[in-house]
Amino acid sequence: MTLQQLVTVKRWYQTHHRERTVEYQLWDAMLTCWILGWMGVPAAVLLAPEFGVATCVALYFVPSLYVTLRKRLHRRGVLRCDWLDSALRQ
Repeated sequence: MTLQQLVTVKRWYQTHHRERTVEYQLWDAMLTCWILGWMGVPAAVLLAPEFGVATCVALYFVPSLYVTLRKRLHRRGVLRCDWLDSALRQ
C-alpha cells in the first residue's frame, strides 16, 4: 500500500468511527504495526539482528496483508468492506 492509500483508509475510519468502532481500533493496530516496522529497525539491529530485523520487516507489511485479507473476504461476501473502493481508487 502507498502512504496515500493508508491515509485514505485512516480518514475514512475517522469519519465513520462511531459506526465501526472495532474496525477503527483494528486499523489503528495495523498502523501501529507499520510504524513499529519502520521505527524498530535501529533497535532490532542493535539488540537482536536476526530475529528483530525479520520481525520489523513482517510488521512493515501488516497493513498490506490486512487489506488483502479484507479484499478477499469482501469478494466472498463474508465481510462488507465499505472503505475498500475509496482506498484502492488512489
